[in-house]
Amino acid sequence: MADNKNAPCCGPSKLVKIDFIKVKTLSQLTVGGKTVPVVGGAWSFNDHLGRIFVRLGLRRMNYAIKPGLYAVGLPEASSRVFVSANYKLSFDILRREVSGLNAWLLVIDTKGVNVWCAAGKGTFGTQELIASVRETGLDSTVSHRELVVPQLGASGVSAHLVKRDSKFNIVYGPVRARDIKKFLGNGAKADEDMRQVSFNLFDRLTVVLLELSLALKSVILITLALLAAALAAYYSGIFKSAYIQAYFLAAAVWTGYFSGTLLFAALLPWLPFRAFSLNGALAGFAGAFIALLSFGLFGHLDIYLFEIISFSAISSAVAAYLALNFTGSSTYTSLSGVKKELKYAIPAIAAGASAGLLVMIAGFIIKGAA
Repeated sequence: MADNKNAPCCGPSKLVKIDFIKVKTLSQLTVGGKTVPVVGGAWSFNDHLGRIFVRLGLRRMNYAIKPGLYAVGLPEASSRVFVSANYKLSFDILRREVSGLNAWLLVIDTKGVNVWCAAGKGTFGTQELIASVRETGLDSTVSHRELVVPQLGASGVSAHLVKRDSKFNIVYGPVRARDIKKFLGNGAKADEDMRQVSFNLFDRLTVVLLELSLALKSVILITLALLAAALAAYYSGIFKSAYIQAYFLAAAVWTGYFSGTLLFAALLPWLPFRAFSLNGALAGFAGAFIALLSFGLFGHLDIYLFEIISFSAISSAVAAYLALNFTGSSTYTSLSGVKKELKYAIPAIAAGASAGLLVMIAGFIIKGAA
């Protein structure tokens, strides 16, 4: 996985005060003098709406529930304990998938970050798990000493330290919560398929919704600035024809935006390079080719050569930059690899965008002088 500490999917880079979302409870259990809320597996309209919002980047920095111990069904002292993050979407998915079971849900305070990213950020870790066990009085709630921890949280948890300091053994569950019942039916053992992290087309397009949302504001602002420049040029009378170049630049930015998100995500397994920036640039170039072909410009190279070159360069640069953001959401990348790529990718992207802009300006000057 990429640099989880700064990845877009992983919540804020700095911990912030979070207003916990109230969890709808069905009832309460009284165990050992403490009250444990009982939750159901069904999702409400607000749960579905919340999922859509966070996928689009709305409220994702403040989508958390209160940490602690929850119950599903009517768990007893011998019932299993499943560990989760307090990111509400993680919790909602878990409670849905264990619906019909009698189980305890131990929710760690990950500052509203999902399990995978929290393991990288250090908030789904050994000490947090030990502290949660102690604070909830779990040892007096259950008669066994076993915690089912999601596999994607394994990088943050040292099982032997948890055992030493809390007396609880760690059992790593499947990658996907939907496999939990199959996992239990298999004697709490995960087969190879349950251990496999998938990143199929649906997964990629789901993740890319956030990338689309995060970049949209910048793309709109750039477009408005270019359109304002186009209007100013047109009405100035001095650079009257410059509005054409401004429109081309805006179209190139939008082409790069969609190419570096949707097209890149769709084609990722088939793109040839290891570096996401290079693959993004390739997607941006492909998007530019399609756009320019639809504009019918290739039949007028003598008129629009500068615009075609500029359009392709800017689209590729924008797409390459957006593809870099995707490293934090992907299962393909590593922290060291991303750091290495950033050293050459950012200067190259800046150079490509600058070159595209200069070519456009040069074309305008040459045509004006002709």
